[in-house]
Amino acid sequence: MQSKNNPFRQEKWSKRCFPPTGVNIKIDIMYAIVEIAGQQFKVEKDKKLFVHRLEAEQGDSLDFERVLLVDNDGEIAIGTPTVEGAKVTAKVLEHVKGDKVIVFKKKRRKGYKKKNGHRQLFTQIQVETIVG
Repeated sequence: MQSKNNPFRQEKWSKRCFPPTGVNIKIDIMYAIVEIAGQQFKVEKDKKLFVHRLEAEQGDSLDFERVLLVDNDGEIAIGTPTVEGAKVTAKVLEHVKGDKVIVFKKKRRKGYKKKNGHRQLFTQIQVETIVG
């Protein structure tokens, strides 16, 4: 017997996730995969993300030219290794510190314990444009 509050109930699931019969929904979102500070990120217009600390002031605009893939309304351009002429422009919002990471090392029965920790430095950016 299924309860009324079961989120996986078929009637409730089908009403919430699927469009009515005969209605076609197509959402076109331009996105790119870009390499920033040695890491790859999937970015979209107006998306905010945290990257490792960048040497830029708050409010500066940055151009990232190591774009590995661009999807523009279903037209995918894959770079070898980068897409020529493609770039992503982003604005620096703020510099922040991440959550504290605790590093605890222990060897049992030896009396050896070391506790260290650090907070990673991040930069929050917002993607303004994707050209490609």
